[in-house]
Amino acid sequence: MTVTTELARGHRVAVRGLTAEPIDTHYLDAGQGDPVVLLHGSGPGVSAWANWQHTIPGLSREFRVLAPDTVGYGATSRPDDVVYSLRTWSDHILGFLDALGLEQVSLVGNSLGGRMSLDLAERHPDRIRRMVLMGSPGVGMTVTEGLKALRSYDPSPENMRALLLDYFAVDPSIITDELVRIRYEASVESWDAYRAMFFDPRHKGNELGITEEQVRSIRTPSLLVHGREDKVVPPEVSWTMVNLLPDADLHVFARCGHWTQIERAAEFTELVAGFLRHY
Repeated sequence: MTVTTELARGHRVAVRGLTAEPIDTHYLDAGQGDPVVLLHGSGPGVSAWANWQHTIPGLSREFRVLAPDTVGYGATSRPDDVVYSLRTWSDHILGFLDALGLEQVSLVGNSLGGRMSLDLAERHPDRIRRMVLMGSPGVGMTVTEGLKALRSYDPSPENMRALLLDYFAVDPSIITDELVRIRYEASVESWDAYRAMFFDPRHKGNELGITEEQVRSIRTPSLLVHGREDKVVPPEVSWTMVNLLPDADLHVFARCGHWTQIERAAEFTELVAGFLRHY
């Protein structure tokens, strides 16, 4: 399904070279200016639109905002021969940039998207101008109760509502019937791929570790953002990372869980825009 709003329109581009067949990649594109790529997380039913619908309108007033559905998620194709791993996901984004002719971009990564951002900044520093890591795994990451709940989710509207209420949000009012419906329906559509990437030994979706040496080598100017009550990725991870990254700031939102871009949408967008304005 292609989502269309007044500010964000859905498009498709073929990303080649990762599998025997091209990956038909769905993405949202809004605004003009320096390109900023928004990378979503890995929860069941996630997509670019589900993660970034509150962020795109504000950022697109100043930047060209691109939000792809990473391979295995959303409306992007899921080739039978794809092997899901951190390298696969970050290489998919690299291929996405190449397909659009984007030599250098800024990245805003939520959770898994933050880990992908770190991987791209480490391997291709010339392609990444600045990056925002929001609730991102890193050094000191442990298997939390929130992460266990994500991986043990079984599709049903009731289970999706419980997952979002118990582990994603401090403010229950943001877990609307519409949000539950969208996430549940998307989780059913992508269920086989989701189970494969984290439970099939052929895939490496759980191998997201990073060493202190790797982090210290990343020179990209970075902003780390974390919710103080995050139950999926502990905020202590960002505190560790900000002390390892050579050029990084940290902002912690109180009364906020794993979704700072939704629970504190206006403040998050203003914070990120201010960071991205600086060269």
